[in-house]
Amino acid sequence: MTARSEPLSTSRPERRTALDALRAMVVVGLVFFHSSLVFDEGSDFYVKNADTTGVTMIFAGLAVVWAMPLLFLIAGVGSWHSLAKRGPGGFALERLQRLGVPLVFAMLTLLPIPQWLRLRSQPGYHESYWQFLPDFFTVHLEWGRFPFVLQGRYFETGHLWFVLLLLTFALLLAPLVRWVPAARARAACERMAALTGRRGAILLPALLLGAVCALLGIEQEYGGWHHWTYLLFFACGFVIAADGRFREAMRRDAKLALTAGIAFFAAGSPAFIIAGDEMFSAMTPFAMGARVLYGAAGWSCVVAIMGLLDRPRAPSSAPAGGGSRFYAYLAPAVLPLYVLHQPVVVVVAFFVVSWHLPLAVKLAVVVLASLAIIFTVYDVAVRRTRPTRFLFGMRV
Repeated sequence: MTARSEPLSTSRPERRTALDALRAMVVVGLVFFHSSLVFDEGSDFYVKNADTTGVTMIFAGLAVVWAMPLLFLIAGVGSWHSLAKRGPGGFALERLQRLGVPLVFAMLTLLPIPQWLRLRSQPGYHESYWQFLPDFFTVHLEWGRFPFVLQGRYFETGHLWFVLLLLTFALLLAPLVRWVPAARARAACERMAALTGRRGAILLPALLLGAVCALLGIEQEYGGWHHWTYLLFFACGFVIAADGRFREAMRRDAKLALTAGIAFFAAGSPAFIIAGDEMFSAMTPFAMGARVLYGAAGWSCVVAIMGLLDRPRAPSSAPAGGGSRFYAYLAPAVLPLYVLHQPVVVVVAFFVVSWHLPLAVKLAVVVLASLAIIFTVYDVAVRRTRPTRFLFGMRV
């Protein structure tokens, strides 16, 4: 594979198994993350254990700074290849099918469950699920909250905010690619890629991410980032895919990026611990400075992870036998597993929190039982039939 590739070319791209592995790693990690919220003293999760602790969020916070940004960046990489293969119109239609269909399906069938269990866990609430459903779907439009325009007392996009944002970004990208001349886009990528020959230049977007975090703030309900900040990660992934020199620079500067990410995170974390929620939106110099460090840490960590794990695969090193079968099984499972994971965690936790067991044991039960149920549902009820594959955004 050459170091440089033509933006939006029509050649079939090489499938990078490392990127699919990273996506799967994050999605499985979200089971651990959301399970920990059941026992976290500071979160407002759907179901809460009577005894809580602050320890779980310390470990979860280490992943918040990079996990969802990494998913959006990888989605941007995939979007470049999909556009190269299908063109803007075909890309938009494919995204509507692969993301829009599971979004609507889950909204109608899965999203009400966590909200109903939140109410059921409160004393005095006895309505059945079917009695609750009309309340969940009582919505109104708020265009000022685009793309989350559907709002209601109980309605929410829940964990599928990620899918909605990803679909929104894709539909914004398709006409942009059609309108921008290919020669101009190619020249811009050439100039940016040329800069990456200098050591550390791949970390320059950290300045932009830091500034955006300082100005827009941080939203806890969207994975610890302002939802429009993810557009930058998505756009960076799209640009990175256009020229092999970007990912070469990530591999070369991975250790530098890791050092920078740890330094930025260590410098900014005390402010969040001391000041708490004020740091997410306050426009004081102290809060904005802490968010600059947070944004810079996020980009640096994403570069480090990509550089350390996203290695080019030699033709002779293709996985064989069991490894090949496992990859073929896991790669298309990422979106269905993501769609399923939070409702399953909430249902499992709803029953486990009433057990008289130590907190650590309950957490382990929620994690292990949720993983077992999620993979079983995927394997038995999702991937084996064309209708269910279609509803969960898989190729049929």
